[in-house]
Parts: sequence; C-alpha cells; structure tokens
Amino acid sequence: MKKFKAYQQNQLMSLPPTFDELIDVHHPVRVVNEVIEKIDIRPLIRKYKTGGCTSYHPKMLLKLLVYGYLCNQYSSRKLEAASKENIHFMWLTGMSKPDHNTINRFRSEKLKDQIKKIFTQVVLLMVESGHVDLQTVYTDGTKIESSANRYTFVWGQAIKKSKERITSQLEELWNYTQKLASEELKDTSPTIFKELDPEKVKEAIEQIDQALKDKPVSKKVKQKIRYAKKNWPKKLHQYEESERILKERNSYSKTDPDATFMRMKEDHMGNGQLKPAYNTQISTNNQIITHFTIHQNPADTTTLKPHMEEFKDSFGFFPNELTADAGYGSEENYEYLEQNKIEAYVKYNYFDKEQKQNGREKPEFHVDNLHYNKEQDCFYCPMGQKMSFIGNAINQTETGYQRIISRYKAQNCFGCPIRGACHKRAAERIIEVSHRLNELKTQARERLKSEQGLIHRSRRPIDVEPVFGIIKSNRGFKRFLLRGLEKVNIEFGLLALAHNLKKMAITTV
Repeated sequence: MKKFKAYQQNQLMSLPPTFDELIDVHHPVRVVNEVIEKIDIRPLIRKYKTGGCTSYHPKMLLKLLVYGYLCNQYSSRKLEAASKENIHFMWLTGMSKPDHNTINRFRSEKLKDQIKKIFTQVVLLMVESGHVDLQTVYTDGTKIESSANRYTFVWGQAIKKSKERITSQLEELWNYTQKLASEELKDTSPTIFKELDPEKVKEAIEQIDQALKDKPVSKKVKQKIRYAKKNWPKKLHQYEESERILKERNSYSKTDPDATFMRMKEDHMGNGQLKPAYNTQISTNNQIITHFTIHQNPADTTTLKPHMEEFKDSFGFFPNELTADAGYGSEENYEYLEQNKIEAYVKYNYFDKEQKQNGREKPEFHVDNLHYNKEQDCFYCPMGQKMSFIGNAINQTETGYQRIISRYKAQNCFGCPIRGACHKRAAERIIEVSHRLNELKTQARERLKSEQGLIHRSRRPIDVEPVFGIIKSNRGFKRFLLRGLEKVNIEFGLLALAHNLKKMAITTV
C-alpha cells in the first residue's frame, strides 16, 4: 500500500501554537526585533502631536519597515499585505494592521531627520557586539536611479545657450531699431542685455515696439517682436527658476528636481545611458555599512570630504584608516585626509598601470617622465634642454579648493628633431605641474606598496564592492521608490539598516 503522512486540514487544536513558537530561534526577524528594542526612539516619538486619535506605535512601524526592506519588500502596499498574511510580520507588529498610507506617511514624514540617528545607534550597538570596527573603513560609491521620468530633463548648458540666443536676437532688434528710429532710443542704453533681467527685457521690447510703431518694418521683424513680447520674459523667468534648482549642477529632472542625470552602467561592459540618479557613497567594515551619504554630483572625487565630515558628525571622530579606489585620488582629498590625520590608502589614476610590468606606461614625452632639478627649480626636456620656471597659476576646483600650478617653458624648440612627437604648440613647449600633488602621490605610493597597504588593497574589493552587489542584485534594489534628496536618504537608510541586521543575523547563528 502507498503510505502518506497524516494530512488533516480541519483538525482542531486544544492548545494552538503561538507565533513565537512557529518562528525559528535564529530567524532574522528576531534580530530586527531585539536590536530596535534597544535603541532610543524618543526623538521620533516627539514628532507626534498630543491628543486626537491614537497612532500606531513608531517602534512597531520602524520594525515593519526595516524587516520589510530585509525581505526585499519596499512597497507600502506589499508591507500592508504582509502584516496580514506573513506570520513573521504578524508577530513583529503584534497583529497590528497599518494600511499603506500610514506606512508611507511614517516613512516619508516621521523618519525625516531621524533615520541617520537611528542608523548610527545600530552601528554603535554592532561595534559593542564586535561585529564591526569604525577605525578602519573601505569607501566606494554607486549610482542608483531615481524614480523620476527619464525623459523630463533640464540641462544647464541648454539654458546658457538659450539665454545667449535671446541676448543676441535682442541686440539685433535694438540695433535694427536704432537705424530706423534713433531719435526714439537716444536716451536709452543697451547694457540691460548683459543682465537679461526679465522685467528689463520686457521693458526693452516695449520700447522697440513703440519706436517701430509708425516705421516701415518688414513682416518678419514684426513677427519676431510679437514672439519676443509673448515668450522671452516668461522664458527668462523659467530659466531663473531652473538655475536656482541647478545651483552647481549641470542637469536635473523635472519630476524629481533633486536628481541629476548621470551615466549608468547597464551591463558588464559599462554601456549605458544618462538617467536621473543619485550618487550613493558608503563606508564599510566586514561588509557592514558603517556610514552612508547621498550626493547629487556624479563624480566620486568631490564626495569624499562631505562624506567624512558627516562620519565625524555621526560618531564624533574620524576613522584611523581609509581605503578607496583611484576615483578619490585628488590633491584636495589627499590634503584633507592628511590634515585630519587619516591614514589614506587611496590610489591615484596611474597607480595600477605603474604596478604592471607589461602594462601600458605613460607616453614617453609625458610631463611625469621629464627630469626635475629641485635645487634649480627646472625641468629638462627629452633632448636635455633646460625648461625654466616662468610663474605660478592658481587653479580653483568646483569645490573651492585652490591648487598652485607651476609653469615651465623650454628655451628653444625650433629645429628639434623630436618636436612633432614632443608637443604640438607653434612656439616653445610649456608644461604645468602641481608639486604638492606630486609630493602627495609619492606618499600615497609608499603607503599603498607597504605591507599594510597590500593588505588593505586586497581587502577593499571584497569588503565594500560586494555590498553594492548584494543591494542591487540580491535585493533587487536598482531604483529608488521615493523622490527628493531627503526621502532618498530615508529609503537608503532603511536599506542600510536591513543589510546590517541581516549580516548580524548570519554571524550570530
């Protein structure tokens, strides 16, 4: 006879099991519950008003969100369903059933300005338990797409060109009017065109229209004046608003003004397209996120300083050691890390190529291959000719950092047999060098090639980079659900909390 295990779906139980009995002792939901019970949420409670209808407890909603992100459930509607159907969520919420509006309002409004404090408390608990060390961190960044429409873009360069076009056409109209009606415009000045103030432009167009009112004007000019009167002041107001939103950026999305268009890596070859996104920076230790920041600038170079400043604001100190890839290797960053006594294992652009014996080296006539005489402060070209110092220039970066660039000029390049390969200038070759950057790169090279540097270099790819792989591939989190810089910070904070508690649950078993 065929034998089957007993199956009695309608069997009554005299002592039904509790949810606690049905959940495994080492299940991650228990870690989420235990850790959040330990943190101080009094600042979060203070955001609630007294009186009125009773609210769901913020501790319960926080547990629900964090465990939801741990289970790859980011939608408020899916979390609402889980709180009614999943025994882990039902145990965690104590059978409370908040609807999706309540969950979303708590995430978007109540956690504002609080998620970073909560995250910091959890990290400090993990430091106490020995899961993580804040003195050694590995830093890297990735771009995560915004939920904005991909085709509603505004470009700073396009605004600049449009304003230049309006200026040019307005000057043409003004000059044309002066030829036909110089008497009417004799007391006015065209300096307003440089400022492009909407009101002044509107006034100028009115003056042009009045001056040409009884003059023999072509139909084309009349059409241009009508178009200018109707559209230019309105357009200039729009450009002013766009420039206010842009600030130092070169683009933004109309449906999420905080998002900047960045080139996304869509496949293993790095092919992709420009999409509205945020530059997410994290620092890790043992694949646990110790700190995170969200930036609107696509370049990693400019994010390190604010990232470290926020690290200090959160924990009260800087880490002793920081390891990062060549994307962070700039003079400003090296200087900043040195001033704050952070041992920096940060590569610069050509470091990896320098280490490969058969790798492609710098071009033969590159400035770094020229001999420098420190005593005489001069370089020698490939033909042995002296290149004399001709002065310094100050180069200011977009962050306001000032670099001192020293300039050197060859004495005579005419008749040199290798001139065509050496440089393309019509006159003598001039090179520009930052001696401070070369000094900092030398120090970085020594640190990176030391025994400790080799350990950190080999560990960095297996510490910080897998975290992004887990978030994007394992958790399927490739696009934010919320819009705006503040809400994106909340969402990534919940994701970082979920990642850390999952790691904690794995290592505790």
